[in-house]
Amino acid sequence: MPHPSTSPLRWGAGLAWATAVLVVPLASPAAAAAQAAAPLAVPEGASGWTPKAAVEFTRHAVATAHPLASQAGLAMLRQGGSALDAAIAAQLVLALVEPQSSGLGGGAFLLHWDGRQTQAWDGRETAPAAALPGLFLQADGQPLPFALARASGLAVGVPGVLRMLQAAHGQHGRLPWATLCQPALRLAEEGFEVSPRLHALLTQDTVLAQDPQARAYFYAPPGDAPHGSTVQPWPVGHRLRNPALAAVLRRLAAEGADALHQGPVAEDVVRRVRHHARPGGLSLADLAGYRPVLRQALCTDWGPRWRVCGFPPPSSGHLALMQLLGLLADPAQEGARAVPLQGQGAGLQPDAAWLHRYAQAARLAFADRAQHVADPDFVPAPGGDWRSLLHPDYLAQRARLMGPRDNGPARAGQPPAWPGSPTPGQAQAWAPQPEQPEYGTSHLSVIDAQGQAVALTTSIEAAFGSGLMSDGGTGLPGGFLLNNQLTDFSLQPQDAQGRPVANRVQPGKRPRSSMSPTLVFDRASGRLVATLGSPGGPAIIHYTAKALLGSLAWGLAPQAALDLPNAVHVNGAAFILEAGRLDAASRAALTARGHTVVEQALTSGVQLLLAPGPGPGRGGADARREGVVLGD
Repeated sequence: MPHPSTSPLRWGAGLAWATAVLVVPLASPAAAAAQAAAPLAVPEGASGWTPKAAVEFTRHAVATAHPLASQAGLAMLRQGGSALDAAIAAQLVLALVEPQSSGLGGGAFLLHWDGRQTQAWDGRETAPAAALPGLFLQADGQPLPFALARASGLAVGVPGVLRMLQAAHGQHGRLPWATLCQPALRLAEEGFEVSPRLHALLTQDTVLAQDPQARAYFYAPPGDAPHGSTVQPWPVGHRLRNPALAAVLRRLAAEGADALHQGPVAEDVVRRVRHHARPGGLSLADLAGYRPVLRQALCTDWGPRWRVCGFPPPSSGHLALMQLLGLLADPAQEGARAVPLQGQGAGLQPDAAWLHRYAQAARLAFADRAQHVADPDFVPAPGGDWRSLLHPDYLAQRARLMGPRDNGPARAGQPPAWPGSPTPGQAQAWAPQPEQPEYGTSHLSVIDAQGQAVALTTSIEAAFGSGLMSDGGTGLPGGFLLNNQLTDFSLQPQDAQGRPVANRVQPGKRPRSSMSPTLVFDRASGRLVATLGSPGGPAIIHYTAKALLGSLAWGLAPQAALDLPNAVHVNGAAFILEAGRLDAASRAALTARGHTVVEQALTSGVQLLLAPGPGPGRGGADARREGVVLGD
């Protein structure tokens, strides 16, 4: 079987590399000291823990964030549909039943394996033509507070998920496009029961009730509210119908993605963005002109057995993920390859020594991410090739910065020119992007009976996006939410010295993302091994790393790997650990090494499928959300 990439990056390739030529601090010591060791701003709140049973399959399987979406995907597979068909049907259902995370008004990254090659389909939102670098700056030159920037027309980017999915379907679909719309259309008409998670997130939300369309759909009228006269979310089990979305889905089934990008649906989207109290510049021309991009997947060898394929920029996911894993695997780090687990059952956890190394590696990876990564159509790769950030010699150089104690925020490195690059470039004096919240997303994974596979990560950014809801010009209740993806750009376009931030707003640009759809292959045979990914803002990188380490490096069953405690470091002041999952001795050991430990809920949502091989396929769905794996 052919390999997924003809030119993978291999750990251990021998090239002579020069010393780094540019190092820019993430922040001044005073700024770093001022940064509070606050909890991570997570995309969605916690809604409990639901234990998930192990799942095996022999033909096909689908793993999504909601049972109804998994059912829709499995139905397409049973009708002879491809992995992509199942993913499209499931995504359209998620737009209805998991509106806090993704939908028609957002974007997505899709990795697709057809048995011969891995494709990276970029359906990320773009900045409108009217969006300039100072989009979020106030009159005094300071950026808007994030909450105000997010809940506004300013934040709405040009959605891309539908045009991307339709383009991929043209190559890899087996069932008619209209057929894929039917499960979501039926549920929108007949209604679905409000789940405990959706109810909990509606209860926590402070934005939706400000939008009349959203308030009328998600909340009971005052007289019908469960608690009397105040507006409350519909209760768990309430059958929620969405006639406006049903009407839009009928148009989508008949007209394809153009149903959203032109005509009455587009007109309503533009009207709501431009008529907001903080209006944005989205135009009909922006919507009509959106085009997805087919990019070259990044494939990186990991250890002696695996080849990991992920998404290139504008996603930072694969680069940061493989930097993190590569730094942990550096032979200079004693015991880095050993299984670091202690405890058993629900108490299974990595030991403190390994967690310290992990935090040090994460600091380095996130420092490079903050400085270098942005839309590749606007920002050149350091050294002329994004793979320069993953070269073993560069990682070995970076790994020498990992010490026995935590040394505070790491500085970005500058890898030298990639050998043979036609555009080696020069050292780029970008300003590091200041820390700001990043949100969003849902993930689904599919393997079909022909061995094709999908890893699809999809988003409207914050929980419930911008909080603006379009009825598609139907005048009916419900509809779909609009993204706030432009707040994934740096709100501050340059630093005090006037150096531009690589990930600043520019017309037509795609904001940097952490989405990490991932496919794993056997290096020797090229056989598909796994498809996985997660929601979680910048923590996506950590959640995906944990799933890979647990299932492939440490040999745990998929569900056991996902059940491991989460740990997140984004090169800030604190090492964030999942609340209640690490023993007191380990916390004390980390503190003794200089870490500021903060515990909080870390609501990952990993969906992981291991492909059938010598034995049956196996799957896991994150117990922190309500997703399930279904298969035959």
